[in-house]
Amino acid sequence: MASNRHLGRIIALQTLYEQDFRRDAGDDGWNDPEIIARNIARYQQMVDDVEFIAQLVKGVTETSATLDAKIQPVAPEWPLDQIARMDLIILRIGLYELESAPDVPAKVVINEAVELAKAFGGDNSSKFINGVLGTLLREREAAGSEPTEPAKPAKKPVKKNATTKPKKDT
Repeated sequence: MASNRHLGRIIALQTLYEQDFRRDAGDDGWNDPEIIARNIARYQQMVDDVEFIAQLVKGVTETSATLDAKIQPVAPEWPLDQIARMDLIILRIGLYELESAPDVPAKVVINEAVELAKAFGGDNSSKFINGVLGTLLREREAAGSEPTEPAKPAKKPVKKNATTKPKKDT
């Protein structure tokens, strides 16, 4: 089922991307059920959780303004209209799942979003997605929004000294 959900997220991403693109282009002729049905048909032999895809698309579509309002403060140097369309949609999907899918571990949600970014985003998309969703998750955990996993202590950054020579393997 995990790989099926991964494929479901890909189909949802394709659907949301097309929807967003057509909306921005002024195309009022798009129809979510038709777009979802067409995108699912491409993978008909491999998809068995159509409801997951439909719910993901519907949820992200209906809450995109709320999701965007939560994303923007975490990436203040990137106004939403300057974030690549694909990256923004992946962020929306990830945040929507973090908030509405308690049966999916947060680490899985973030990992799935990072994998989508690696496959469909730009060179630095996966790092950006990981950073934003990780920050949003930490903020939720700090606010007590959900049960959390034990926090790992932050590692201290290693300072490199120009006079220090690397150790030789013996």
